[in-house]
Amino acid sequence: MAMSSKKLVFLLLALSPMIAAVNGCAPHCPTPASPPPPSGSHGGTCPINTLKLGVCANVLNLLKLHLGVPANEQCCPLLAELVDLDAAVCLCTAIKASILGVIHLDVPVDLVLLLNHCGKTCPPGFTCPI
Repeated sequence: MAMSSKKLVFLLLALSPMIAAVNGCAPHCPTPASPPPPSGSHGGTCPINTLKLGVCANVLNLLKLHLGVPANEQCCPLLAELVDLDAAVCLCTAIKASILGVIHLDVPVDLVLLLNHCGKTCPPGFTCPI
């Protein structure tokens, strides 16, 4: 019987590190800090080179003048693979950097106009942080 109690004590001693590891620090574990919010207040990003969006100025000018936009325009293909939020962020970044070079720019209206032309939708509540 002495031998079986020694085996039991040995087994408990051998298992105690595993029990402590499984239990961890509960119930006094510190909660991990939540990640900081993205730098933009809306969470979208612009994965393309914003300088390339200069071609959108021509499209925007033609739209504002109610003229036909050529089928070979270069703006919409740049935005085609982006989700709506990222496309809006890209255009806002271009506007902020004055890449579009439009003198009389009504940002909310022109942003929606250009997004709609390219088959995108301005996300609800989205505003350009300019």
